[in-house]
Amino acid sequence: MTRIRVLLIALLLTAVPLADAVAMESGQSRDRREQPRQRDADQNDDRRISLAEAERSVRAGRPGRYLNASDRGNVIVVRWAYPDGRIADITVDARSGRIIGER
Repeated sequence: MTRIRVLLIALLLTAVPLADAVAMESGQSRDRREQPRQRDADQNDDRRISLAEAERSVRAGRPGRYLNASDRGNVIVVRWAYPDGRIADITVDARSGRIIGER
């Protein structure tokens, strides 16, 4: 009975390093198997809309005309002229394209 336990423990101790060796041959360590998913999520977070996409977002359902746009990091500010002559700065989220506010 003791021999069987010793053999099982020896087998388990050799199986763990063997699994790590197989993982390293495939270019991954045990700790880094989840990193590709995390890297993909980080790349999606880096996606930003262009100034033209921000203009289209503002133009949808809004009368008037586009004057200009400026990229200010996390937001894009679109300057818009309404038909009544009022000029507004419309803030658009640079990642989602959602309109945040207007001044």
